[in-house]
Amino acid sequence: MSEQTQKIRLDKWLWAARFFKTRALAKGAIEGGKVHYEGQRCKVSKTVDVGAKLTIRQGFDEKIIVIKALSEQRKGAPEARLLYDETAESIKARMDQAEHRRIIRASQAAPDHKPNKKERRDMRRFEQHQDY
Repeated sequence: MSEQTQKIRLDKWLWAARFFKTRALAKGAIEGGKVHYEGQRCKVSKTVDVGAKLTIRQGFDEKIIVIKALSEQRKGAPEARLLYDETAESIKARMDQAEHRRIIRASQAAPDHKPNKKERRDMRRFEQHQDY
């Protein structure tokens, strides 16, 4: 069977392309709606095709990739990177979001010291007397 005519399940391809450490994690992400195939939710057993567009949400990041090659074997990261291309819009959006998160994190004031016993008691008392 040639490289292009293989029938490969989506969870196996995601695992081989190193998006997830195990097939079980890939399966959970697909079933949880974190992976979309051609803009649609799909099943774990979906057969992938070369040229298809995948949207993968991992943590804060959302990647839009195009499948370039099929493989059912998990190889090293450099070889796995050859299985797909990330779109330029996706890369730009991820960089913008990362920069935004960095700015937000830098603008939040961090306490200059660890709360002492009295301050912890005061915080606990304050939290307990809040009406929800």
